[in-house]
Amino acid sequence: MQSVSRLLIGLIILLFAAGHGNARALRIVSANGTLSEILVGLGLEKQIVGVDVTSTYPASLEKLPKIGHNRTIAAEGILALNPDVIIYTNQSMLSPAVVKQLSGSGKKLVEFKHDYSKEGAIRLIREVGTYFNANAQAEKMVKALQADLAKIPAPANPKKLLFIYARGTGTLMVSGTGTSLDKMFALAGHKNAVGGFTDFKPLTAESLIAANPDVLVLFSSGLESLEGMDGLLKVPGVANTSAGKNRRIVTMDGQFLTGFGPRLGKAAAELSQKVK
Repeated sequence: MQSVSRLLIGLIILLFAAGHGNARALRIVSANGTLSEILVGLGLEKQIVGVDVTSTYPASLEKLPKIGHNRTIAAEGILALNPDVIIYTNQSMLSPAVVKQLSGSGKKLVEFKHDYSKEGAIRLIREVGTYFNANAQAEKMVKALQADLAKIPAPANPKKLLFIYARGTGTLMVSGTGTSLDKMFALAGHKNAVGGFTDFKPLTAESLIAANPDVLVLFSSGLESLEGMDGLLKVPGVANTSAGKNRRIVTMDGQFLTGFGPRLGKAAAELSQKVK
């Protein structure tokens, strides 16, 4: 009788171990750079089999197969990677058609809610950690993030900042209220030079001069697309602003500046330092 009991206990242990092993072997596709960064922080990098083009940190993610970006992501490219689970956020902008295709494929599709705030970043880390049974690692990331957030300096003289999204002179947009840039400016102790609209809208010389920002903020790749500082100053209206006259231009990596993930505190501190 005792030998039968030992056999049953052994089988239970083996089944538990097998189940635990399968969970760790999940093949994950991430359609969001912040989620990809969190997965790496949770120790799950080896399980990631595909990422979107915003998954640039850490640099090792850039070696993985790419599934596209926002509306260019196609379900076929994801399914070809044979994932067990596909994760994205409400900020990922996957088209409804792609979400429908993925939902109908039999693969696990998980959406996480992501708010552009300190609380939103912490909640996202914890929820991803809970989903992948990595709560202890998630708490370590949260603790590090909270320590970074506590170090963000309060500026002595808050400035008016204006973010310009540039992809050459043919695509120039400014960010309004509620965007990740708007929230980042506030977190760093500064204010958005424009308001009265949400999301992004095309830049015009008239609105630029009216806003008269103290500092212009661009993604590093955006300034490069304009051929640098001199190219930016040639954009109509820029040279007439305080920022243009004083050549106060700040550039940062796009994912770092707008990710609102584990590096949020570091990004806000760097922005604060550059605007100072």
